[in-house]
Amino acid sequence: MELNAKEELIQSEIPIPQNEMERIISLSELDMDFSDPQIQFKDLVKLAAKVAGTSISMLNMLDSLTQWTISNYGLDIDQMLRQDTVCQYTIMTDEHFEVNDLKSDERFKDKNYVTGEPNVSYYYGIPLQVSKGLNIGVLCMLDQQKRVLDPEKVELLKIIADEIVGRLRTQKVLESLKNRLLESHHTQQKVAHDIRGPLGGIIGLASIIRDQGEDNRMEEVLEFINLIHKSGNSILDLAEEILSAHKPQKKNAGAVSSVNDFNLLIFKDKLEKLYKPQAVNKDIRFKVLTTSDTESVPFSKNKLLQIAGNLISNAMKFTPVGGEVTVKLDLLINDLSTTLVIEVKDSGIGLDQNGIDSILAGTSGTTDGTGGEHGYGFGLALVKHLIESLKGKLSITSGIGEGAVFRVELPQN
Repeated sequence: MELNAKEELIQSEIPIPQNEMERIISLSELDMDFSDPQIQFKDLVKLAAKVAGTSISMLNMLDSLTQWTISNYGLDIDQMLRQDTVCQYTIMTDEHFEVNDLKSDERFKDKNYVTGEPNVSYYYGIPLQVSKGLNIGVLCMLDQQKRVLDPEKVELLKIIADEIVGRLRTQKVLESLKNRLLESHHTQQKVAHDIRGPLGGIIGLASIIRDQGEDNRMEEVLEFINLIHKSGNSILDLAEEILSAHKPQKKNAGAVSSVNDFNLLIFKDKLEKLYKPQAVNKDIRFKVLTTSDTESVPFSKNKLLQIAGNLISNAMKFTPVGGEVTVKLDLLINDLSTTLVIEVKDSGIGLDQNGIDSILAGTSGTTDGTGGEHGYGFGLALVKHLIESLKGKLSITSGIGEGAVFRVELPQN
């Protein structure tokens, strides 16, 4: 779809880092749950406000379409469209971004946080770098009046920002260790259960041979020995299975393997908490449906919030006011496999076959939404990347003016 001159001008003004895809992949690797309070950062965010002398400070993460506030001081806020934020400019720099008067800046003077509560006019933001040039979020300070930060305060704020990044990394490592311990515990239970049967059989057969003594007939002994041999082989097969399962895996190899206390009901609750505010803001009906037969079956939550969240945000972006976005969650279970199905259906403007093909090929561009939401062009690319890393499948059904259905299938074992 070609852009007219006005659209090209708007698009050129959208601040997008050159490494945007790599940046949002780095954020997704943290696998953060934006619906849970991040209390471990409260002290640092408050300290940042005290150092800067501002009434407000926030810790924000910026994904492909949304700014998520994971900790704040002086302002109760959870999320905001990325296109409306000041922080979208901060992630473009490696140092800091400062605006002395938001009220006179053409980019921000009409934003509701400037014209209405909390009526801020000063902004100072420091990008959160997980590595050189990869800014996943921002530590920012805001106030109703201009502040002058001397070099010592600036240095302290940078130290606080570095500590936040350090805690994010530590949190990820601890989560990984927790999952490994849970996997180890489940493995111990499985081993105890699976070995008990064959061992019990071996002991029982050996006891029969011992108790019968000289009364044993040779053909019976041979039959018992054959059964003992089979039971012994089953234990060897189990040992081989355990050893194979604990060999180091190649990066991105295989399906979801982390153990988590997660199920369809929890998944549904988190999606509703995260995305109902966006639906209400655009006057869109938003529903998340589960299948009662499987809604309590546990599975891994690895990258699921990132996959489903980007699909939901994208659906809302292309659904007009008064429209509807419905999410269906299901687990398809049979004797050989378990598959998680995420289906996001919208009543939006739809896609032609070329649009579908470009998304599945990873070559789709950026398009503005029905409510004027700016497109960044990376949300669906991230979804495709994450699905492929989990050995899943993405399919799309749509037509111009007919809405769209995005279906994700992820193997769970």
